[in-house]
Amino acid sequence: MNREDANKEVLKRLQDSEVFVVGMGIALDVVPGMKKNLIMHAGPPIEWERMCGPMQGAVVGALIYEGLAENEEDARKLAASGEIEFAPNHHHQSIGPMAGVISPSMPVYILQNRTYGNYSYTNMNEGLGKCLRFGAFDENVISRLKWMEKTLYPIMKEAIELSEGIDMKSMVVQALQSGDDCHNRNRATTALFAKQIAPFIALTGADKKDISDVFKFIDGNEHFAINITMGMCKAIADAAHGIENSTIVTAMCRNGTDFGIRISGLGDKWFTAPANTPVGLFFPGFTQEDANPDIGDSTITETVGIGGFAMAAAPAIVKFVGGTPKDAINFTLEMYEITSTENDNFKIPTLDFRGTPTGIDLIKVLETGILPRINTGMAHKEPGIGQVGAGLVQAPMDCFMKAAEYMAEQMED
Repeated sequence: MNREDANKEVLKRLQDSEVFVVGMGIALDVVPGMKKNLIMHAGPPIEWERMCGPMQGAVVGALIYEGLAENEEDARKLAASGEIEFAPNHHHQSIGPMAGVISPSMPVYILQNRTYGNYSYTNMNEGLGKCLRFGAFDENVISRLKWMEKTLYPIMKEAIELSEGIDMKSMVVQALQSGDDCHNRNRATTALFAKQIAPFIALTGADKKDISDVFKFIDGNEHFAINITMGMCKAIADAAHGIENSTIVTAMCRNGTDFGIRISGLGDKWFTAPANTPVGLFFPGFTQEDANPDIGDSTITETVGIGGFAMAAAPAIVKFVGGTPKDAINFTLEMYEITSTENDNFKIPTLDFRGTPTGIDLIKVLETGILPRINTGMAHKEPGIGQVGAGLVQAPMDCFMKAAEYMAEQMED
C-alpha cells in the first residue's frame, strides 16, 4: 500500500469508528498487562528518577492509596527501590489526563470500538484543583479516591451495564455543537453523559443518599466526562495505528518531562523531545513560574481532531485557557494546514459546520513548520500542590524531525 492509500485508510478509521462505554472494572482485573506492582502513567516511557514533580507526586499518592506506603517518604523509597514497575498507559490500551496515573485498585471505564473490535480503558475524573492527576496526595485526595472506588464506581458500573452501552461518539458530536471543545471545556459533554446515565443510575439498587452524592459529584465537576472522551479517542486512534506507510499521527502525549508522538506507519516507536511549558491563566496566588512543563495523555483529543483543534467550537474556553474568541477560531483554522481531512462527524457551527481538522500528517508539519496546538491544564512543578491554571502550548518540532529521520532510514533499508 502506498502512502496516499495508507493515509486514506487511517483517515477512514479515524472517522468511521463507533465507540461505546460498555462497562467498568478494577484495573488489575480488566486492563491488559496490569500487575500488582505496576503503576501506569501518562506520556511516553520514563523512569522514576526523570519524572517531574507532579508525576512523582501522583505516584506517591497512588502508592499510599494502594496501601503500599503510609507516607510520602516511604512511597518515595518504594518508588526508587526497583520493586515498582512503571509503564505508559498507551502500552496497555489505556489513557489518563495530566499525570495519568492508574494503579491496580483503581476503577476504570471500559470502552469498545464496535467498528473495529478494539477496547480502551481510562480512569475516573476527580475534579479540579488538588487532585492526584495534578500531583497532589494529601488526606483529602486519598479520601476522595476511596469514595470513588467504594461508592461512585459500583453505582456507575451497574448503571452502565443496565444501559447496555453508551454511545460516546454521538455524545461528543452533540457537545461540539453545544460549546465544548471536549478537552478543556466539557460542560456540555458532562451534562449529556449525566442525562444518559441518570435513568440507569435510578434503576440501581444503591442507597438513595449514595445516588444523591453521585449526582452532586457529577454536577460539581464539569470535567467529569473528559476521561471518557479520552477513552473514546484512544479507541479510535488505536484502530488507525499500524497502517504501513502511513504518515498520520496516531498518538501525542506528554509526561511532564518529554513530549512523545507515534506515527501510524512507523510501528510502536516513540519520537520524543523535551515538553514545552504552557502559557495561560492562573489560579489566584500562582504565576507562570509555578507551571510544570506540558503533561498528560489528553492530547489524544487533538490527535483525533477535537480539543485544541476544535477551539472554534468553544469560544468561551478562552476564559479558562487565555486568549480571545478570535484566537480560538484562528487556532482551528491554522490546524487545517497540517491535517489531511475535515471530519465527517465532528462539526463546528461557527465555521458553517465545517468538519474539524483531522489527521495530523507528519509531512505537512515538516513542510509548513506549523505545529499542533493544544489547550491544557497546568500542574504546579512541585509535587503535592496540584493544579495552578490552564493554558495553551504547542508540540515540539523535534518529535516530528526525529520521526522523519527514522522514516527516511526505514526507506533506505
